[in-house]
Amino acid sequence: MTSIIALSSGTGWHIEDLTRAAAKAGVAFRALPFDQISALVGESNRGSRVQVGSLDLSTADGVLVRMMPPGSLEQVVFRMDALDRLGASGMPVMNSPWSVEVSVDKYRTLALLARAGLPTPATWAGQSASEALNAFESLGRDVVVKPLFGAEGRGIVRVSDRETGWRIFCSLERLGSVLYLQRVIRHPGHDFRVFVLGGEVLGVMRRHSAAGEWRSNIALGGRAEACPLEPEAARLAIAAAQAVGAEMAGVDLIPDLDQGRLVVIEVNAVPGWRALSRVTGVDVAGALLDRLARLSRRGPQ
Repeated sequence: MTSIIALSSGTGWHIEDLTRAAAKAGVAFRALPFDQISALVGESNRGSRVQVGSLDLSTADGVLVRMMPPGSLEQVVFRMDALDRLGASGMPVMNSPWSVEVSVDKYRTLALLARAGLPTPATWAGQSASEALNAFESLGRDVVVKPLFGAEGRGIVRVSDRETGWRIFCSLERLGSVLYLQRVIRHPGHDFRVFVLGGEVLGVMRRHSAAGEWRSNIALGGRAEACPLEPEAARLAIAAAQAVGAEMAGVDLIPDLDQGRLVVIEVNAVPGWRALSRVTGVDVAGALLDRLARLSRRGPQ
């Protein structure tokens, strides 16, 4: 029987869905807390291993990174190091620690997307409030200010007033934050979330903003619906996932009305799928487990 472990920050809908899919597929599935990983190196009679409690993770056939809990820089780096050891031993880890590290960093993700030749919004990142104010002007005096590390649309502020922008930029500078400004894209009121798995599109949904909200994130009340995906959108989403080395990814695309094309906004290497499954009927959890099982049978790559 295939054995899959999910590393998470707790239980919830996604773990329940994975448990359901595992029972249906005959997969032995366990969800374990990411913040309880430990590692042993060089013990002569038992070898080196990564474990949670007394469970050696290398005894599983695959590891799914579901969600990482908050932690200090040391804790986060250690967790990534532990995942890297598992991957180096031939264990399929989805997604790889490199991909997770890249995708959680908006600037690094955008730089990789641009290097791959993919369309991205005009963006400035820096550490000085005065330079951010200059960037605000050059970006058309209508920008979105985002935390470098963040998800689900939280912590994002739209700024179209110079004085308001100056106060925000100064506050972020005092906090030691990186200032990340992105030109607002004129769009038709919706964007697309494309779920990519193993280099193919698994599902797609169109997301509409809630009343009075300019962000379309489902966590902020956005409305989702199933929709067809044009070949160009599929190409962009797959290329974006490949650019950050993600076996699975939630890729956000938005129509840019001024440029007449789709633009890649973000790539999430630890994507949720609750809304996607609900509106499309796609069994994402089952597909993830199947993909990991298939990778495990290949052996070390």
